[in-house]
Amino acid sequence: MLAAHRLCKSFGGLRAVDGASIEVSQGSIAGLIGPNGAGKTTFFNLISNFIRPDQGRVLFDGEPIQHLQPHQIARQGLVRTFQVARVLSRLSVLENMIFAAQRQRGENFWYAWWPCTEVAQEERQLRDRAMTLLESVGLDQMAQTYAGALSGGQRKLLEMARALMTEPKLVLLDEPAAGVNPTLINQICEYILTWNREGLSFLIIEHNMDVVMSLCDRVWVLAEGRNLADGAPVEVQRNPQVMEAYLGQ
Repeated sequence: MLAAHRLCKSFGGLRAVDGASIEVSQGSIAGLIGPNGAGKTTFFNLISNFIRPDQGRVLFDGEPIQHLQPHQIARQGLVRTFQVARVLSRLSVLENMIFAAQRQRGENFWYAWWPCTEVAQEERQLRDRAMTLLESVGLDQMAQTYAGALSGGQRKLLEMARALMTEPKLVLLDEPAAGVNPTLINQICEYILTWNREGLSFLIIEHNMDVVMSLCDRVWVLAEGRNLADGAPVEVQRNPQVMEAYLGQ
């Protein structure tokens, strides 16, 4: 489903990503781990084209996407979250959800000028879908709350649910368990597994090895912007090079 080949990115004299590659199969949950500064988030930024690679290419569903803008990539079905959850603080939780839906009729210039039953019907459908997703992550009771009033963990849940409003095929999750209490971490893992069983694929950056071990089918390891290892979680965890670079042993 996703194949990134030999991506490179430099910032001045610093090579943040140095020929790294990764593949994610349809229906899988893949993990991307590595020590701080390994280039993981930069790698996500390259895949989603928030920053342009100096070299390399990215294929999604067999088609190159490195020339597309981030919103165009999202429309192809590849969406991402961020290490620090980004919400529209002065909009309600429900409005954040509805805002994420793509190709809404009401965004069309001509629909905006004339009353249209199609627009009203679509808005009702979007509200229903948004409320269903909010209920699935336990945020339905906060639908009318300003998103800026949510806790850090609740913002992560909102960001994940909002990503699902785009009807994606693959979601890039950047440290979904970071800064979250253990109970909520377990809930987040359950949500990810449920969505995966429903057909959604994931690529997850995560430092919490318990989360990686419980979720991922395959794990890729970066160190200093390069591929260090990949394989099943148990294999990677036992790899001496990984233990030295990532676990400090």
